[in-house]
Formats: sequence, structure tokens, C-alpha cells
Amino acid sequence: MQTTIQKFPTRCLLAGLLLSAGSAVMAATPSAASAEIQARYERERAVCLSGKSNQDQATCLKEAGAARDVARRGLLDEGNADYRRNQLDRCKALSGDEAKDCRLRMKGAGTVSGSASAGGIYRELRTIEPAASAPPQ
Repeated sequence: MQTTIQKFPTRCLLAGLLLSAGSAVMAATPSAASAEIQARYERERAVCLSGKSNQDQATCLKEAGAARDVARRGLLDEGNADYRRNQLDRCKALSGDEAKDCRLRMKGAGTVSGSASAGGIYRELRTIEPAASAPPQ
């Protein structure tokens, strides 16, 4: 009976330590996420203040703050699934090799130049094809 009494407090102590450790990990995760959200906001704010965004400064700062607030609530979609889908939808009007090359460009193959603020993004993919053989004369 005495053995049971001694094991019970030990088990309770171990369970308490495990719960405390789990709580500490869970508490560290939100603060780390919060720090990353704030760091991202500071980077975006710096871009706004430098004038390098494609928006006026007031709009840029407002958008950066709104994105920070949404991220803090855990509602910011980082997946960019719609953006990727829209990129590939541009290639639907093409067929064959042209469509294949378009999809490769949209996925990052080749070179990219220009910007939205400059009027457009130019994607180029060069494919080297051997010359057709000349018929024997």
C-alpha cells in the first residue's frame, strides 16, 4: 500500500511537468509567430516609406497595417493559390508547345524583367531547337 502512495505523487509530478512543458512550447509559438508578423510589417513599412512600392505612401502604410492585423488573427492567406491559378489560366488560350512554354514561364523558368509599376512583367524562355536537316541534293 505504501508503494502505491509513493508512485501516485511521482506520476502526478511527471504529468504536471509534461503539461507545463507543453504549455511553455505552446506559449513560445504564438510569441514567435507574433515576432515574425511584426518583423514582416516593419519590412513592408520600410518599403512604403522608401517610396519603392507601387502605391502612394498612405495607402501602402494602411495596407501593411491591415495585413499585420489580419495575420495576428490568423486569417492571412499565405498560400497564394489564387495567384498561381490565375498565372496558369493565362496559358489556357494557347495550345501545344506554346501552352507548355507558357506554363513553364509562369512557374519561373526563363528570365523575368519589368514590374507592375513600370507597366508590365515580361517573361522570356528561350528554347534552342536544332535546325531542320536539309534534304539531300
